[in-house]
Amino acid sequence: MSNLDSWRTMTAAQQPDWPDRSELEKVVAELGGLPPLVFAGECDQLKDQLAAVARGEAFVLQGGDCAETFAGATADNVRNKLKTLLQMAIVLTYAAKVPVVKIGRVAGQFAKPRSKGTEVRDGVELPAYRGDMVNGFEFTPESRRPDPWRLLRAYHSSAVTLNLARAFTKGGYADLRQVHAWNQDFVAESPAGRRYEQLAREIDQALAFMRACGADPEEFHTVEFYSSHEALILDYDRALTRVDSRTGLPYDVSAHMVWIGERTRQLDGAHVEFFSRIRNPIGVKLGPTTSPEEALALVDKLNPDNEAGRLTFITRMGASKIRQHLPTLVEKVTASGAKVAWICDPMHGNTWEAPSGHKTRRLDDVLDEVAGFFEVHRALGTHPGGIHIEFTGDDVTECVGGGQEIVEGDLALRYETACDPRLNRGQSLDLAFRVAELYRSV
Repeated sequence: MSNLDSWRTMTAAQQPDWPDRSELEKVVAELGGLPPLVFAGECDQLKDQLAAVARGEAFVLQGGDCAETFAGATADNVRNKLKTLLQMAIVLTYAAKVPVVKIGRVAGQFAKPRSKGTEVRDGVELPAYRGDMVNGFEFTPESRRPDPWRLLRAYHSSAVTLNLARAFTKGGYADLRQVHAWNQDFVAESPAGRRYEQLAREIDQALAFMRACGADPEEFHTVEFYSSHEALILDYDRALTRVDSRTGLPYDVSAHMVWIGERTRQLDGAHVEFFSRIRNPIGVKLGPTTSPEEALALVDKLNPDNEAGRLTFITRMGASKIRQHLPTLVEKVTASGAKVAWICDPMHGNTWEAPSGHKTRRLDDVLDEVAGFFEVHRALGTHPGGIHIEFTGDDVTECVGGGQEIVEGDLALRYETACDPRLNRGQSLDLAFRVAELYRSV
């Protein structure tokens, strides 16, 4: 497994400045002896489903928290996020008539890249909050000190989250006969909820017809749900890499899918090198400065065998830039014959600061970037393969707009994110209905 450590000779961007390397080594050694969080065979199943996306036969719904917190690993929080994802998937599957691959930004999304290494408040400068995996959110020297033992806590919080997610998706909660139950707390006061309820009634009628015909497929009672995170802290993901007993190949068993962020996709950097060695399905975020040559070089480095389902490009351009910058990327990569899936992250390119000081996003900008993504693929005859969003199942007020409109003055009411603003449940369903409309028109 020596080649799995080749990244250590390269520059690793966005890594914590651990005060005590000997403590880090103890944690890494302990992580290395712990059971896998996911299994290589599950990663291969997801790769097969992403291959269908690359062929234009399915659609990815990938979403969850901007930054998970240890305190958020509760049954209520996991259920609420899963409920929102299931409702969005139902809208896309039924209204857009397309199979949906469901991937959560869960069970590992505990670290965040930062544009600045420090934060200043009232003249006091401390290390930036880099996610619960690294340090604490509270603005004190003790809290902001990077602590490698948090890596171990991230593992255990991920295990709890995955256990809950598996219980909900396999234990009856994800049964299609639950489509109304997912909405009971939501329909009365929400335009998106009322629209969803109408769709749920249609699904009920379709299910009743199928049961009358003697059909009751197992697929109606459970769902396949996969985990993913940005593999930012390389010591953590390397410690959770195992050689699969079936194939003798290495997999990062911290998640089914991992991705490289816009800030860490340097071709000669440690992240790209590490990802080239593992066999999971992987993603790469591409911003508006990405050149076709860079994208093609990433294909050559990360998917040299041109394996469908192996590599997903997650574009994050911004609503004002996607129509200008995406076409050449898609056109050149497609012309090369590269088998990649394209999905749209309409969140990260549309962040701005309100007069109140809150980072926020306009739902209209998110919808416009998704529309631009579909327009580009429609014009080129390629497949708009999915969306990658930050959302929560809670009734937060972090993004403005939506059917149950949030205005700038509302932001402080329930602004709860540990990092970037997330869509709430109603806004997420607004987005799902819009995506379904766009998909049907392709």
